[in-house]
Amino acid sequence: MKKYKIFFILILVFAAVCNIFGQTKMYPFEVQKTGKGNQSIIFIPGFASSGEVWNETTAKFEKNFTCYTLTMAGFAGVKPQADTSFKDWEKEIAAYIKDQKIEKPIIIGHSMGGGLAMALAADYPELIAKIVVVDALPCLAALSDPNFKSKDNNDCSPTVNKLRSMTDEQFKQMQTATIPHLVADPSMQETVVGWSMKSDRTTFAKMYCDFSNTDLREKIQHIQCPALVLLESYFVNFKPAIENQYKNLKTADMRYALKGLHFIMYDDKEWYLEQLNNFLSSK
Repeated sequence: MKKYKIFFILILVFAAVCNIFGQTKMYPFEVQKTGKGNQSIIFIPGFASSGEVWNETTAKFEKNFTCYTLTMAGFAGVKPQADTSFKDWEKEIAAYIKDQKIEKPIIIGHSMGGGLAMALAADYPELIAKIVVVDALPCLAALSDPNFKSKDNNDCSPTVNKLRSMTDEQFKQMQTATIPHLVADPSMQETVVGWSMKSDRTTFAKMYCDFSNTDLREKIQHIQCPALVLLESYFVNFKPAIENQYKNLKTADMRYALKGLHFIMYDDKEWYLEQLNNFLSSK
């Protein structure tokens, strides 16, 4: 009897070990899951931002949706991973949707996260129900350079070396000068700077360089699902150029915020939440 008891204990230990090591797949992001709705939403923050950027959004929608809020590896205190790239992040988010058997999620992305939402919907149309793009363009570089063409083997080492050579104080001064051009709400500027300061400098540099070289203008023609595009108020001054970038996204419903800057969820909160609510509740 004692022999069988020991055997049973060993089986339990083996099962526990298998369970632990069966969960070791590492994705290039952390996930916070909230809510219990039948429809899932995946929230992707922007460049160097924490998933906390979506806190007020998830608080509003988690009653009716299951929310998966990402923070990308290397950003806002999340442990970095090697060989970071926009394409790899897109591929791994798609893998997560498949692995977790998330049925036709809605993807909501801000800035670079909006770029990832577009890329996912274009490359994996069978996975995605809807997308919301919050202040992102298919090709940001083309807004200032209409002749821009992305490079196949873009060398990001100069950008990486430049940012890594900065002291923390120099980097903080750069971000403190930059962020007020992106967030009008003074109460949130320090928070956004803080996320940058907690970000891994190499990841920050690589992804800045990589996303600056990303051009989705042709790819978005493959998007089949409904798409809501929310743009900052200042972009209305470049409406023809911006809408030309989006001409291949036939499902796009484009709307311009009434006030504020790049972080629309902070700067024009009521308008932003109203647009989201209307889009998410529509069939």
